[in-house]
Amino acid sequence: MTQLRSLTLGLLVAIATFIFLTPKALAFCGFYVAKADTSLYNQASQVAIARSGDRTVLTMANDYQGEVTDFAMVVPVPTVLQEGQVNVAESTIMQRLDDFSAPRLVEYFDPDPCAPEVFFDGRLRLGNVAPAPQVARSDRAEAELGVTVEAEFAVGEYDIVILSALESDGLETWLIQNDYNIPRGASELLQPYIRQGMKFFVAKVNLEEYEQSGFQKLRPLQIAYESPRFMLPIRLGMINAQGEQDLVVYLLSPSGQVELTNYRTVKIPSDVEIPVFVKDEFADFYTSMFDTSHRQANREVAFLEYAWNMSGCDPCSANPLSPDELRQAGVFWVPPSGAFGNNRVIPWTNNTVFITRLHVRYGREHFPEDLMFQTTNNQEFFQGRYVLRHPFNEVNGTTDCAAGEDYRRALPQRFEAEAQTLARLTGWDINDIRQQLPTAGDIFEPTPWWEDLWGRSGQFLEELVS
Repeated sequence: MTQLRSLTLGLLVAIATFIFLTPKALAFCGFYVAKADTSLYNQASQVAIARSGDRTVLTMANDYQGEVTDFAMVVPVPTVLQEGQVNVAESTIMQRLDDFSAPRLVEYFDPDPCAPEVFFDGRLRLGNVAPAPQVARSDRAEAELGVTVEAEFAVGEYDIVILSALESDGLETWLIQNDYNIPRGASELLQPYIRQGMKFFVAKVNLEEYEQSGFQKLRPLQIAYESPRFMLPIRLGMINAQGEQDLVVYLLSPSGQVELTNYRTVKIPSDVEIPVFVKDEFADFYTSMFDTSHRQANREVAFLEYAWNMSGCDPCSANPLSPDELRQAGVFWVPPSGAFGNNRVIPWTNNTVFITRLHVRYGREHFPEDLMFQTTNNQEFFQGRYVLRHPFNEVNGTTDCAAGEDYRRALPQRFEAEAQTLARLTGWDINDIRQQLPTAGDIFEPTPWWEDLWGRSGQFLEELVS
């Protein structure tokens, strides 16, 4: 058996190594500009859970950095899994879920204040794994260790073993004897799962299969099972983590939002107007805002970043997933596209799939328990949404009217309010922010006649509306 130099242990890390007011006129629409996806976070783990009744499909994305010979994962599961219950998913499916549900930046452009008003209807690798203490290999029998190999099989590029254990020291010893070099502290964190009667899904890479596959990185692993327990084990991922870790969980339900029952969930700050210059700094804005919100919540809450059904989005940062893509994500209650029953196509609607996106930044001190969920019938829509409102510019018309004068006088106050909001959300220096704000003079300075001659006003207009 190939010697593994390290074990990336735990579900979540193993697979990788406020009052905010918005004017009513903005509602839920606008022009989509950018999204805050998981690429903003180093080694952010992603997990998708599709669940209806007691049936669950868990998808674990592998963002492992390192030699595949060193990769292994140990996941507590509620029941013994057979080969047919394990699948290797397409690498793109987690990206699709991320793209669809990511917090987003939108733009609006103020109308001409002097124009007649028109109404219309329309709307989760660990830090470097610490070397394990050198343990003399005794080749103690599995029965003596209290470990039972319940199942053993290969799926795609992975070799899978399902284990049960009577005590954590025996399980730790078994893993070491079988060339899993586990981190210090594993026995302590394995014990609660053994007490609960849980089994252990252990996976590592089959090098021959991986090399023949031609894939450049490890594909997500999926497991399907039935259990009344609706939970996600995260404690194993804290064994020797250096600092906090990010986890994004996509929860797919046929009925409505999925909530945490043992930790408080709060909505990420949303529907706020921020200065237009943030368009070029959205990644920095969102990471700073999340850091600030996380600290203000004492580092012990989960943040709701998105809640919507697959019937649409407003605005869309990516198209809703198709029936076939949803099935790739484990949504078993959706029929495949073109499926027939009783000599006719089986109908389905996107609104039978509701996605909840939770973002958890966790550490041992503030998240001592695994995540426990419950499905609800709450179908309230929510998204992390941040608004840029461009002021009207006289290149498009004139503000030479009473309403236009009022509009111009109100802009400095509006810009200051946007600056104050940005400073409060991110902790950025208010004076640095103010230096980047536009002034009324910048916006309403008459355009020199030669700009039209050289065609530069047209270029400006194109940049303004792009």
